Amino acid sequence: MIKAKSYIEKIKPYIAGKSKIGNKDIIKLSSNENSLGSSKKAIVAYKKSSEKLFRYPDGPSLELREAIAKKYNIENRRITCGAGSDEIISLLIEAFAGEGDEIIQSEYGFLMYEISATKFGAKTLKAKEKNLKTDIDKIIKLTSNKTKIIFIANPNNPTGSYITKEEMDKLVKNTPKDVIIAMDLAYAEYLDEDNYPNIIEYVKNYENVVMMRTFSKIHGLAALRLGWCYSSQYIADSLNKVRGPFNVSMAAQKAGIAAIKDNKFIEKSKKYNQEQLNFVKNKLSKLNIEFYDSFANFILINFETAEKCQKINQYLLENNLIIRDMKSYNLPHCLRMTIGTKEENQRFIELLSSI
Repeated sequence: MIKAKSYIEKIKPYIAGKSKIGNKDIIKLSSNENSLGSSKKAIVAYKKSSEKLFRYPDGPSLELREAIAKKYNIENRRITCGAGSDEIISLLIEAFAGEGDEIIQSEYGFLMYEISATKFGAKTLKAKEKNLKTDIDKIIKLTSNKTKIIFIANPNNPTGSYITKEEMDKLVKNTPKDVIIAMDLAYAEYLDEDNYPNIIEYVKNYENVVMMRTFSKIHGLAALRLGWCYSSQYIADSLNKVRGPFNVSMAAQKAGIAAIKDNKFIEKSKKYNQEQLNFVKNKLSKLNIEFYDSFANFILINFETAEKCQKINQYLLENNLIIRDMKSYNLPHCLRMTIGTKEENQRFIELLSSI
């Protein structure tokens, strides 16, 4: 009988947020997508790329890397592009960790860290969180000579919390130089706090720090699967050795170039999200429903017990509104809601009010 590698059989596949309820028209607030859609300029660039579908994409994504480099004032040769930040995570583990090695993540960190590590035979250690916030001291304590990569989402999905510059300094100071610190900034564009660490500066000053970004959130290009990372030259060279030769499609590259240049859409998305996030927080407070403060485009809501949470989730589904069940994150008493349009958020509050 054919059998996969033993550690492959241990993987629990990633379960995405629901997107359908039969054939009904639904409100989908389960996948942290941009409620304003995509940049019109990105859509035009995407459609234009269809004229050359017979061509292979640019393997090293040079034009896209140049656009990213100009946007963030960084070196394009140290940028690696991938099919979503999911692929960047996988490439980092493939290049730097394997059987007998360990990665570290926070207790409620992104599920793909562990899935990707298991795929290559590495073990995942989870540092206990303090009030659903990454605990740097716990991460430092778990670090050993088996540790290859530390993954931290900042802000974190699904909790919405973030680590400060002071905490980042402590982590860098107490992490061995041969251990990669991979900072996942999928939601960084939504945050505007003075004590938020500028990870680009850490990448410039520390060879073991990597910054990961995505086009799926504020840029609204989730369907195209486009992500990138900024790292030392050695790490970038290593990732390019293990990535596929044409891992980013032409359409994704062209749309990404247009999207990252569209500052008006980015600012509009950020402002709109903050207004609607504040609206949802205010309404939840009035309903005496506990939630965790969020610095992203979603909010984690605490319904006290798993049973109560499940009943509420079922009621929302019966009324054609989907938010994210958190059982896979070991938070069965919580639901995560994406910040949607004004009308979608209002409908969510109306349904909660009715029960």
